[in-house]
Amino acid sequence: MGLLRFHWDFFGPDALPTAEHFLRHLDQFCAREGVSGHRHWTTDQKVRVVATMECDEEHLVIIRDALRPKRADRVLD
Repeated sequence: MGLLRFHWDFFGPDALPTAEHFLRHLDQFCAREGVSGHRHWTTDQKVRVVATMECDEEHLVIIRDALRPKRADRVLD
C-alpha cells in the first residue's frame, strides 16, 4: 500500500493556532483509532494555513469518513 496525504484548510487571523490545535486532536484520534505511523505538519500560506497528515492508505476510509479532509493526495515514490 502507499501513502496518502490529507489536507484541512484554516482561514483568518487565528488560522495557525487553530490548525495546530486541530493537529493535537488529530493525534488523539489516531491513537484511539489505531492509525499508527502517521505524521503531520502545518503550512502557513498568506491567505490560509493548511494542516496536513500523512499516513498509510489502509486508513483512508476512517480518516475520510470521520475527519472529512478537504483534499487528499497520493504520495508518489
